[in-house]
Parts: sequence; C-alpha cells; structure tokens
Amino acid sequence: MSDKATRDSFGETLRALGKEMPELVVLDADLSVSTKSALFAKEYPSRFFQMGIAESNMVGTAAGLAFTGYVPFLCSFGAFVAGRYETIRVSIGYSKANVKIVGTHAGLGTGEDGYTQMGLEDINVLRGLPGMSILQPSDHFSTVAAVTYAARTEGPFYLRLTRQKLPQIYTSADQFTFGKANILKEGGAQVALLATGGTVGETMKAAETLSKHQPWVLDFTTIKPIDREAIAHLATRCKHIITIEDHNIIGGLGTAVAEVLAETGFGGKLHRIGIEDVYGISGTPAGLYEEFGLSASGLVKKITRHLGA
Repeated sequence: MSDKATRDSFGETLRALGKEMPELVVLDADLSVSTKSALFAKEYPSRFFQMGIAESNMVGTAAGLAFTGYVPFLCSFGAFVAGRYETIRVSIGYSKANVKIVGTHAGLGTGEDGYTQMGLEDINVLRGLPGMSILQPSDHFSTVAAVTYAARTEGPFYLRLTRQKLPQIYTSADQFTFGKANILKEGGAQVALLATGGTVGETMKAAETLSKHQPWVLDFTTIKPIDREAIAHLATRCKHIITIEDHNIIGGLGTAVAEVLAETGFGGKLHRIGIEDVYGISGTPAGLYEEFGLSASGLVKKITRHLGA
C-alpha cells in the first residue's frame, strides 16, 4: 500500500461505516474537503450537516444529536476544535455525550499553512477532560481500526489525524487494541522509543540507524487511556525511555508517560522529544520535521546525544 494521510483513511472509513450504521451523522465546520468528511456528505447528504465557521454551535448540535440516539462525528482542524474547549467541556465531557471529535491537520505535518492551522497543543487541551478517550493512529490500518472502534463504542472520543501522508506500519486493522501500545520492535536494555501518530514511521527509520543500541519501538495509538502496563514493563527493562511526538512536549504523550513513570518510581528514565514549548512555523512537512528534529536523521541526533550524555 502506498503512503496515505490518516485524514484520507478516516474519510473512507466513515463513508463505509455510514452504510452499516444508519444512526451515524457527520458535522463539519466549513472544512469538509480538508477533513475528508466530504466523502460521507456525498454518499449520505441527509445525514451530513455543514455548520459553517461556528465550531461552538457545531459542538452543541452534535451533543443534542447524541442525546436523541445518533452517533455524531464532528470534524475540523485540531487547532480549531481544541479552541472550543469550554463548550466541549460542558456539552460533551460533563454531559457524557456520545460524540466523536475529529481533529485533522495535527502537528508540524500540516506544513505550509503554518502555526495557526497546526494542532500542537490539542492533546494537552482535551486530555484533562474526564471520560475523554484520545486516539492518534499512525497509518491507514490503524486509522480504520480507531475510527471503527470509536464509532461503535459509547462515550466521547478525540481522534487526531494528519494532513501529510504516512508510510504503512500495519497489515491489518485487527492489530489495534484499544488502550494498548503495539510493540513494533523488541530491543535490549538500553533504550525504548515510544512514538505516536506521524512520528512512528520516522522513529522506525531512526531505530534502524540506532541498531547498535538495540532500541525498542512502541506505537501508542491510544493516548488516553495510556498503556500503563507497557510503560511500567519497559521501565524495569530499559535504562532510558524516550517519547517522540508531533505535539508540544507539555501535555501530550510525553506527559502521559511521565505521569506513569513518576507514579511507579521510574521518573529519571524519561526523555521527551517533541515540540519544545514553542510555536510552529510555515514550511513543507518534511522541512519542518527536519527543522524541529522529528525526521529520522534528527531523531538519531537527539537520541544519540541523550544516550551519550
């Protein structure tokens, strides 16, 4: 399979689920072509609602639809839906509405559109909401699995998706288990690399260059609830744990892992790689990954520097 953006896989999966689930409805805030919800709209126009640039209204409408028996997916860029936190908090979170929030254009991979369009803090914003599950797939098949699971599971979800194309990691959607990290590469006692979303493919490439260190590589499709068992297991086996994410290092995967390590007495093992508490800039996805050290070569430099120190 050729490289594919997870937003494309989302749109295709949503369209397919529409046939199986007549209760499935989709809302978008004037970005359906970009979020790929337009694929569902074309197939099921009576179950698609174009809400305009009014995300708070979209959130409230989605909650209302959920309470009347529908399964709503509301779609926009991650940076925009996270900006409606106060409405999500009450209408979806506190109310335990069965709404699936979809944020595309996650991270630096958004590219030339620049910082205003990049979701770099969205996980941090939404992770603190009680009952909110967060999924960030790393390729086509994990996206199919994540979208399908969210659609068929009661409760609020946030799905974080990419604009840029990602390499194939899995061969089947059956390799996804909610709440569990996938071991992509078993390693030795020195270092474990924990990645999510758009950085998983780059981390796998970096691991090949770092083969003398025998790194573990794990993919965390589920950010919340985090796989505490996998983290604790690695903490007992590895000298270093390094998290890698296309998100601010505050509040994302690195913070979730840090919480587990701190609570289990292994806090000194962690090193976080991500957006180091700065704003994004405009550029090509590949150029930005290189600039911020998330490309395979950049990861090799950062990981080697940390292991040497």
